[in-house]
Amino acid sequence: MMNSIRSSKINDSSEIEARSSLPTHDRAIDITAETCPMTYVRTRLALDVMETGQILLVRLLGAEPLSNVPRAASDQGHDVLDRIDLDDGSSVLVIRKG
Repeated sequence: MMNSIRSSKINDSSEIEARSSLPTHDRAIDITAETCPMTYVRTRLALDVMETGQILLVRLLGAEPLSNVPRAASDQGHDVLDRIDLDDGSSVLVIRKG
């Protein structure tokens, strides 16, 4: 279940990892340049190499990925903990590997 939404500005995945205002995480990916179905494919590949309970931040852009990635992650047994909407129109999903 998603919690509160915060605002921040992040320009690339390296900034995702460097931002102290974002939740503690184990890995971060930027899939803003991807289109469905590759948005979840990239997310799943990142989750596949992580340990259960680790946190993944996924920066994405657009209505379709924002709808499909959290649903697919939940369907695969992962927990979508939060969605952070950013000033540039993108969002960051906080996913705990199930």
